[in-house]
Amino acid sequence: MSGLREFLGRWSGALVLAMLWLALAALTPRFLTPSNLLNVALQSSILAVVAMGMTMAIISGGIDLSVGSVVALTGALAAGWMVRDGWPVEIAIAAALGVGLILGALNGALVVYGRLAPFIATLSTMAIARGLTLVYTRGYPISGLPDSFTFLGTGDLAGIPMPVLIMLLVALVVRLLLHRTAWGLHLYAIGGGEELAWLSGVRVRRVKGMVYALSGLLAALGGILLTARLWSAQPNVGVGLELEAIAASVLGGARLSGGYGRVEGTLIGALVMATVGNGLNLLEVPSYHQQVIKGLVFILAVGLDRALQAGVEWGRLPRTSRLIRRRSEG
Repeated sequence: MSGLREFLGRWSGALVLAMLWLALAALTPRFLTPSNLLNVALQSSILAVVAMGMTMAIISGGIDLSVGSVVALTGALAAGWMVRDGWPVEIAIAAALGVGLILGALNGALVVYGRLAPFIATLSTMAIARGLTLVYTRGYPISGLPDSFTFLGTGDLAGIPMPVLIMLLVALVVRLLLHRTAWGLHLYAIGGGEELAWLSGVRVRRVKGMVYALSGLLAALGGILLTARLWSAQPNVGVGLELEAIAASVLGGARLSGGYGRVEGTLIGALVMATVGNGLNLLEVPSYHQQVIKGLVFILAVGLDRALQAGVEWGRLPRTSRLIRRRSEG
């Protein structure tokens, strides 16, 4: 029984995804077509890239609310540098990634050295980045992007969309970083207990600073991919993306208290969110109803995930501890 609890706790996000797929397959025959499933993967790819940075922040016990605005700003800057200033595609992309890295490092400095709560620090950066985006674009889209740039968002290799391939490459790198390096081990230790990690010799400031820098870098990559996919830089793009990234991370098993989170789970969480949006479109649900339905589905999904995780923790407790907890609860 404990093995079943362990399995469900580890793969509860996949269970939610399977339930959604079965329900949508029964409701519309178009859902399980190869072209639509590839479209779901494409829709989830950019969110997954951004959410992997969010997952690392959550593992550390923090959060990054600036990712949506960083997506908008870096996409606008890359587009402007190519269209207005004539920069080569490679240099514009590298510079935009650098801006994301700097903004992430600023978040890290505010949290680590400024001792601001991650919520406040990244909320401030979110407002700054969004404002800079509107100032730079003057509220208008930037179009006329080179084909070599838009290929990143609209092209494919062997039939697989470029954003999906880039997402898989990022997932591999982040997974290796989390599970095959001392930095990843220290990150989980900080999320489990920052003071204890510090007493154990972990360089807490350095690890946490790098977390936010990486989150900014991945948000910038998401901004580049989204701009390439849309064929233009939209000044209001990315609004609410930070909430979707948090939801994808939590659906994938990350805990807002810190110390937990997996790359595989984040990918599944992003697929869940893309599946919901895709299914509602296939069912021709009006757009103004979709937000309500998405919210309800996310509550149910996260509730199921938390219940399964609680079952795993309950199963790990010794019998005496379970009796004490029952009595203390009521």
